[in-house]
Amino acid sequence: MSLQETPPLKRSSLNPDPFRQFADWFEAVMAASIENGHAMTLATATSDGRPSARMVLLKEYDERGFVFFSNYDSQKGQELAENPQAALVFYWVQFHRQIRITGQISRVSAAESDNYFHSRPRGSQLSAAASPQSRVVPGRATLEEQVAWLAERYEGQEVPRPAQWGGYRLAPDSFEFWQGRPDRLHDRFRYTRRPEGGWIIERLAP
Repeated sequence: MSLQETPPLKRSSLNPDPFRQFADWFEAVMAASIENGHAMTLATATSDGRPSARMVLLKEYDERGFVFFSNYDSQKGQELAENPQAALVFYWVQFHRQIRITGQISRVSAAESDNYFHSRPRGSQLSAAASPQSRVVPGRATLEEQVAWLAERYEGQEVPRPAQWGGYRLAPDSFEFWQGRPDRLHDRFRYTRRPEGGWIIERLAP
């Protein structure tokens, strides 16, 4: 779809619930079978404000927030332990759409992490158990040897979820929906959570 064909994003067409608005856009992406349509940028920062960002995969979402999984001892895990405020960005170039979400991060329950870990392909389970994510290693052979050792160790058995691996949930306090339009006169709407409940919706200049 070209920018000229892109429909406008109007206040009157927005769902008053940003989770439903997100679902409308996300489900359109999934229906279009866009490769890695569930990929999102996760931005974190240290306690003194030094930022970092990387791509992660959205695994589920509901009114409680947006869930992804990682190693708790990784760089992102350490930063989230220091500073649990984070941001997510989705960008779907085929639709000329972007969604920004900010909020507070918490770990999901152990049961949720167990369920997802054991739903993954066995090779992914072994790699997650073998990898000291974000740490310096002597070479790839070190990782491959650890995977091979674990594969032998747990042959015919369930691979246990490592204690340092699990899920995070971002509970949003703001959403921003961006729809590309011709001549850079894009449409942007921000939802901000009210302390007493509900959301304020405001149009932002592009």
